[in-house]
Amino acid sequence: MARLQLKKIEKVYPNGFKAVHGVDLEVRDGEFMVFVGPSGCAKSTLLRMIAGLETITGGELHIGGKLVNQLAPKQRGIAMVFQNYALYPHMTVFENLAFGLKLAGTPKAEVTQRVRHAAGLLEMEHLLERYPKQLSGGQAQRVAVGRAIVKKPEVFLFDEPLSNLDAKLRAAMRVRLTELHRTLRETGQPATVVYVTHDQVEAMTMGERICVLKDGVIQQVDTPTALYDRPANAFVASFIGSPEMNIVNAQLKPGDNGVTVELGGQVLRLPASRAAQLNSGSGAVQFGLRPEHVSAGPRPQGDSVPVEGTLRFAEHMGSEVFVHFTVGDNAMSARVPADELHGLQDKARGAAHVFHFQMQRAHLFEAQSGVSLLRCP
Repeated sequence: MARLQLKKIEKVYPNGFKAVHGVDLEVRDGEFMVFVGPSGCAKSTLLRMIAGLETITGGELHIGGKLVNQLAPKQRGIAMVFQNYALYPHMTVFENLAFGLKLAGTPKAEVTQRVRHAAGLLEMEHLLERYPKQLSGGQAQRVAVGRAIVKKPEVFLFDEPLSNLDAKLRAAMRVRLTELHRTLRETGQPATVVYVTHDQVEAMTMGERICVLKDGVIQQVDTPTALYDRPANAFVASFIGSPEMNIVNAQLKPGDNGVTVELGGQVLRLPASRAAQLNSGSGAVQFGLRPEHVSAGPRPQGDSVPVEGTLRFAEHMGSEVFVHFTVGDNAMSARVPADELHGLQDKARGAAHVFHFQMQRAHLFEAQSGVSLLRCP
């Protein structure tokens, strides 16, 4: 088990491009940390720097309290699982799992014990005599994970390991990897994990904490719930959540009767409890509201306010429907239960409809920087 510390980590390429900008981060002992962000945000670059596969231009990297900037990958106490699994095609599963241990001179009996232990954890004892070409994508992925487990590393590094799998298998493997981390912890082999993905669903369901990256800069590090409910800025708010948060330009106006938000020519009043959390007063802002906090039915909820919108189209997802509409020139969406579509089925594109916004769940961000204007409760 090891704590991972990144102190002012930078990456500058020979052509002068700066990919990573002074990253400060601590991954706790035994923690499952997820790096998430759009393509090109440097999450994989950062992971490869931890692994020793990319040189660190500036800053310090500590694993288990030891400075490892100049250490070779094999000296860092890490094991990495790649996107393409990188299995040796001429070796059986057993031989793939055992290969690294044999190179390290591990006694034969211990090699066998470690391999069978890893195979048991991953429920693949029946696969040990097969070759990679005889494996499904999910089975090959488990072998790649098993190869990391047998090394008993201090830190596991995963670089988008599920991206080559179909949607159903990805969902199953998310559960398997999360359970594996907990099993290792419960059996006295706790594992510090850094997991890279561009899929925010993977990040939200797997990570104990999530590090959101954009252009080589950390935007926010927190638990999945905190990121969802209290995003630090508009980028995090829009990136975390599916469908993404509605974020539109608006005007914030304090008055004698409270604080209002002018949006698409309509005035929406903020509840006093939400207004009390504001850090600043008035002017241009970005107004945010998650689709599930927009009701399409006739009955308002709590402090909801009616908002007149124009229907665009609906996406039927089974038990729920994503209703897309506009308020003025602003495109927005509502995530509603299928049985709440009262009267919507008979309305055509371009028809008017009254939605209800749960203003106690509204977010407000600075117009230019996108920084949240709400103090954490």
